[in-house]
Amino acid sequence: MLDVAVVILNWNGLFLLQKFIPILLKYNSYGYHIYIVDNGSTDDSIDWICDNYSDEIQVVVLSENFGFAKGYNEGLKQIDADYYILLNSDVAVSENWCEPLINFLQNNHDYAVVQPKILSYKNPDYFEYAGAAGGYIDKWGYPFCRGRIFNKIEKDEGQYDDIVDIFWASGACFVVRAEVFKKLNGFDDRFFAHMEEIDLCWRIWRNGYKVAAVPLSAVYHLGGASLDYNDPRKLFLNIRNNHLMLYKNLTSDIFKKISHVRHMIEYLMLFFYFCTGKISNAKAILSAYKDFNDLKKYYKPANEASILKLLYPRSILVDYYLKNKKKFSKLKWKI
Repeated sequence: MLDVAVVILNWNGLFLLQKFIPILLKYNSYGYHIYIVDNGSTDDSIDWICDNYSDEIQVVVLSENFGFAKGYNEGLKQIDADYYILLNSDVAVSENWCEPLINFLQNNHDYAVVQPKILSYKNPDYFEYAGAAGGYIDKWGYPFCRGRIFNKIEKDEGQYDDIVDIFWASGACFVVRAEVFKKLNGFDDRFFAHMEEIDLCWRIWRNGYKVAAVPLSAVYHLGGASLDYNDPRKLFLNIRNNHLMLYKNLTSDIFKKISHVRHMIEYLMLFFYFCTGKISNAKAILSAYKDFNDLKKYYKPANEASILKLLYPRSILVDYYLKNKKKFSKLKWKI
């Protein structure tokens, strides 16, 4: 059998490990190896793993909290495998969840990344915010999913059970060929957390590989375990990293056109937050712009933009708010 490493990045996640590790072990029909990469935790999570699962789980201890992107990059340098399954610590897997993912990659060598169907742990009949049945972005760089557009989350009725190409796979359960991950230098360390999986998938597409959703596999994501969905820090990271991602993966002329539109939209957001007293959110947007301007000197725009055909060709904001297209199935375009 192929060497598959399920790798969980942990930071002070004792409660989550106690809840979800037994499920991961129970449904290990594939025989994957389990690793915990610890991001400088100060709780008893690693002691608990060593005391209870020293024979089943290997631990990689990092010196500090490097965030999602660099944390995985540093941890995976110490793990040899054919495939990495990067699994959030707040995900419950299901019976035979691993086999469809690895089998698809084995039978389709032009694909480098896949994700399962991601459902809500709290409401299992519904998709989960972070990934649902596969991710896309629109012409202005805004991400959305099959089964989730903005905060509208669809019920899973089998409508997205087909295997399809997607623009990006969720970091909640991100299955990647180890050789491709290493070839592309993994996630972008500077992102810290949020959007790093979209950026990596974009680079994967640009390098001639593909990304797919394989809904024959299903996992259940608790969500919001690291940062609450309404946290200003999350808003800061999402806006800053989204701009960095666009800057490095688009040609300079296309980025300029997109950034003009993005500035108008985000200044409206800024005005709204000030008027509604959400000052922390407004400051997060300003900080995101400042950080982006400081960091973009480390990057060069792309030389070509052929991957644009995979972007949703219209504005998801317009379709959602003005045309009332709240479900992915209402969006019609040739992928």
